[in-house]
Order: sequence, then structure tokens, then C-alpha cells
Amino acid sequence: MAGKQNEKRKSAKSSEKRLEKPAKRAKQETREKSAEPAKSAKNTKPTKDAEPGKSEKSGKSGKRSAEGFGARPLRELLRVTPGQRPDLGGIDPSATPGGPVDKAAGVAATALLAQPLGSLQERLYAASTAGDRRRVLLILQGMDTSGKGGTLKHVIGLFNPSGCRIKAFKAPTEEELGHPFLWRIKQELPRPGEIGIFDRSHYEDVLIARVRELVPRNRVRARYAQINRFEKALADDGVSVVKVFLHIGYEEQRARLLQRLDNPDKHWKFNVGDIEERTVWPAYQEAYEVALERCSTDEAPWYVVPADRKWYRNWAISTLLREHLEDIDPQYPKGEFDVEECRRRLLAS
Repeated sequence: MAGKQNEKRKSAKSSEKRLEKPAKRAKQETREKSAEPAKSAKNTKPTKDAEPGKSEKSGKSGKRSAEGFGARPLRELLRVTPGQRPDLGGIDPSATPGGPVDKAAGVAATALLAQPLGSLQERLYAASTAGDRRRVLLILQGMDTSGKGGTLKHVIGLFNPSGCRIKAFKAPTEEELGHPFLWRIKQELPRPGEIGIFDRSHYEDVLIARVRELVPRNRVRARYAQINRFEKALADDGVSVVKVFLHIGYEEQRARLLQRLDNPDKHWKFNVGDIEERTVWPAYQEAYEVALERCSTDEAPWYVVPADRKWYRNWAISTLLREHLEDIDPQYPKGEFDVEECRRRLLAS
């Protein structure tokens, strides 16, 4: 404990200049796998899994179709390849891979997704009344202010709330600490026909637990395999697991925290502990990279969504959900009654 306190005091005395670009320094720390050298936001180039756009001011982005959208499915562009470690320092958090050309087009495109998403959700729920066990679980992870709450408001707001099961995970309670770390997660899983949304999740047990050394490192390492087995079991039981890492930039987080301080109506959202967490930003970036590498599987892949632009974040997650629901392709069950006979009886009544 004394060592940890000394480390915190040293971090608190660090100047803002030393922390100006910690995401780049993160790649210099010990890695379990080598990664591509990080690039600045200005020089970020597309990878095979993503095609980051250029700045919003230019009105231009990467390759786009005539309608302003990429030709490839978004889940191909944003997916973390299983077994490969992403270099978060080399991914521009303000990029718009595969997305609309600007904010106005993005807001309009997201609004247009409400009807197909609502229809798919209704079909999913209707199918469950006939025994279909399939459902969706959206897992949102990211640094503070990355937009987990905003996603709930702007994306999940496109659905019928009666068919959604939302859970925001906080620090474990005494009861939860008395069980294995996946116990509290299992209590909140969506039921057949539902869309479940986790604001934070079981990944906290390999993120903050790793960075803050809340448990021994060998126990953290064992949890990656436990998570993979758990998520495979979910997939085998009909759960489409959609895991999204909201990738926010260090400077953007500072700006959002300052906005909360400057607005008294937002003070309730401000946590003084967020300032302390910024001192270990590189360690969190490394923890996320390891979790994305080890837990992006064929059954439950991770998606990295650049989150500096809120409009892109909302469009991207809405689009990912639409693609997964279309892949499920739920169907309305057929009525087990004589339609014409019922019609005749109603007309005669």
C-alpha cells in the first residue's frame, strides 16, 4: 500500500506537459506482443480493419460511396481481429471510418435508423413468444466521458424501452464481492427477445483491477480465459454479444471534464477521482489493448469505435446493432388459428 501511495503522489506532481500525449507513451511500455508504431492523429493511416476519416472541418473523409457511407459492413471495419493486439495510440479517436461525411449527415443518418431498428426489435421480441431464445447484449466500455451514458440516451432511445434491459455496473457491493466476478453479470443478462445494454461490465475486472492492482496479476490473467468461456456459452445459448470500446482521446476527455466543471448543472456528473485516473492513462490504454487482444473472439468480437465525435459514435453503434439484428433476421411467428374463421366471427358479432 505504501508503494502505491508513493506512486500516486508522484503522479499528482507530474505536470500537464508530461501527460500531453500519454497514448503515444503507452506503446513504449512493456508489451506482451509487439505493435505497429503509433501515429499522430494528423498522419493516421487506414488499417485493414478500419478506415479513419479526415477532420470534420474539411468535410472530407476516407473512401465513401455516393451516399456518404463506406461499402464494407461497419463490423468489418471496426472489428478487432482475434489474437491481434490493436495499437490504440495509432487509431485516431476523431476518425469516422465508414461513416457519413459530416455531422449533419451523421445526425440525419442516425435518425433514419430508428425505423429499421424498431422493426427488427419488434420481430426479435415477437419471435421469442414462439420459443426463439435469441437476444442481443451490447457491452459498452471506455474511459470516463467516452460516451457510455450518451449512447444509452441517443442510441438505445431509438428502441422501445420495454424490450430493453439496461444495467450500469458500479463498484462491487459487499454481496457481489463474496461471489466470483462473473456472478453479478449473470444476474443482469437479457432474456430471450430482449436487447441488453451494459454500461461497463465484467471487463472492469481485467481493467481497473489490473491498473490499480486490486487483485494479483496471475488472477487477472486467468480471467481472460474465464471471460472467453463465459461469452462463448452466451453465444451458444443464442446471445449476440456486441462489445464496443469507445475510443476517446486524452485531450478530448480533458475538454469534456472541463465542460462539466464549467456548468453547475453538470457538477453531479463530475467525479474528482477522474483527475487521478488521468495520471495512469497509459496504463489503462495498455490494459484495454490486452483485453481487446485476448477477448476478441469469433463468438464475441470487440469493436473499436472512435468516440471524439459524438455524432459518429451514435451512428456507428446504431449501425453495428442494425447489422447484428439483420444477421439474426428474426421473423414474426405464424398465428396458430384460422384467420378467416376469426374474421367471420368478428364480423358477425
